[in-house]
Amino acid sequence: MAELIPDQVSKTYIIKITTVAALGGLLFGYDTAVIAGAIGFLQEKFELSPVLVGWAASSAIWGCVAGAMVAGYASDKWGRKKVLIFTALLFFISALGSAIANDLTPFVLARFIGGLGVRAASMLSPLYISEVAPAKIRGTLVSVYQLAIVLGINIIYIVNYWISGYGTADWNINYGWRYMLGSETIPAIIFFALLFTVPESPRWLLKKGKDLVARDILKKVNGKQASEIETEIKSTLNEEKGSLKELFGKRYRMALTIGVVLALFSQITGINAVIYFAPEIFKSIGIGVESALSQTILIGLINTIFTFVALGLIDNAGRRNLLLVGVSGMIVCLLGTGLCFYFEIFEGPWLLLFILGFIASFASSLGPIPWVLISEIFPTKTRGIAMSVCTLILWLGVILITQLTPVLLDQIGGAGTFFIFMVNALILLVFTWKFVPETKQKSLEEIEKGWRENDLIKMENR
Repeated sequence: MAELIPDQVSKTYIIKITTVAALGGLLFGYDTAVIAGAIGFLQEKFELSPVLVGWAASSAIWGCVAGAMVAGYASDKWGRKKVLIFTALLFFISALGSAIANDLTPFVLARFIGGLGVRAASMLSPLYISEVAPAKIRGTLVSVYQLAIVLGINIIYIVNYWISGYGTADWNINYGWRYMLGSETIPAIIFFALLFTVPESPRWLLKKGKDLVARDILKKVNGKQASEIETEIKSTLNEEKGSLKELFGKRYRMALTIGVVLALFSQITGINAVIYFAPEIFKSIGIGVESALSQTILIGLINTIFTFVALGLIDNAGRRNLLLVGVSGMIVCLLGTGLCFYFEIFEGPWLLLFILGFIASFASSLGPIPWVLISEIFPTKTRGIAMSVCTLILWLGVILITQLTPVLLDQIGGAGTFFIFMVNALILLVFTWKFVPETKQKSLEEIEKGWRENDLIKMENR
C-alpha cells in the first residue's frame, strides 16, 4: 500500500485517520454479532417464541431504520466527525442498557438505541474514509472498514465463547448474556476518545467554505497533488445543486439503483442468517452449545482471512470482477448448504465446509465492495443523503433476514431457507454482470463526471 501513497504524505497520518474511523465498523460488527451468543440464553430467560426471538435479534436493526435519514442530514449539516462522536455515545448507552435489562421491553429499547449508533457508523465511517483517502488506495482504505466489522464480529465471538464457558447453564441464562452485551462499553469508550484526534472531512470543510482548514488536511494526505485536488473538488461543488430531487433525478438514477441493489442483496443473500444464528443452526442439528459457539469462532476466522484477500485485490483486480467471482462462489456454497439440509448430510465436514465457503466468498467480495462503491458513486453535496438512502435499504434487508430467519428455519427448514438465499444471489450475479461499473483508481470527481456524461458503465478498466 505504501508505494501507492503520493509523495510528501504522512503515511502515519493516513493510517491513523483510517484506523480511528474504521473503529465505527468494529463497533458495528461487535454490536450486531453479540446477539449470536446471547440469543439462546435470552430465549430461555424470557421464554421467547420464534417470532419474539426474531424481534429480540432485530430490535437493534429497527433503530437503524428509524434513524435512516437522520445521520445523512446531520453529517451534511454538522460534519462527519461530530456525528461519529455522538455515535460512540449511543453505542455506550445501548451496551449498558441492554446488559441491565430485566424484561424484554427495556432490552429491546436499549438495543434500539444501539441500532441508531450502528446506523450512523454504517454510513459515516466508510463515507469519511472515502472523502479523506487518496484515490489510488481509496478502495483498500474503505475496505479496512469492512475488515474492522469482521474483527468486531471475531472479538465478540471469542468474548461470547469465553463468557459462556465461565459459568453453568443457569448462570448463563441469568447473567452470562449480560456480560456479553455489556462488554461493548469498552470499545465504545475507546472510539469516543480517539475521534477527538482526527480531522474533519476536507470535502465537507470545502463545502462549508472552510478552505484553510481543508487545504491543510489535503496537503497532509495528498502531498503535491493537494492544490489540484482542491480545485477539482471546488469545481464539482459549484456545479452541484446538492438536492434530494437531483439525487432521484435522471442523471444519478443508475447510481442510486446500483447502490440500493448492492445494499439490499448484500443482506438478503443470507450473511446475517449465518452471523446471527449460526450457533442456533448448529444446535438444531445436534451440536452442543460449546461446540456450536466454537464453530462461530471458526466462521469469524475465515471471515477475517478472506477480508484480507479483498483488501489485497480490490484496487488491482477491481470491484466488479471481485463481485462476479465472489457471488458465484456464494451461489455454489448456498446450493451445497441447502442440499446438506435437504438430504440431512450432517455427519462429516460437508455442512461446515459449505458454510465456511459461503463466508469466504462473501468476505472477499460482497462484504466490502458495496461499502466501497456506495461511498464512491455519488456527488459530494448529496453523498451523505445518498448513502443514507442506500444504507436504509441495507438495514431493511437486515431486518427482513433477522426477523424471518428463525421463522423460516422453523417452518421450511434449513434447505428451503438456504435455497431462497441462493436464488437471491443468482439475481445479484446477473445484475452485477449487466450494470455494475468499475471505479478502481478513479477520483471521486472523475466518477461523478462519468455519471454526468452518462458513460460510467463504459468507463475504462471495465
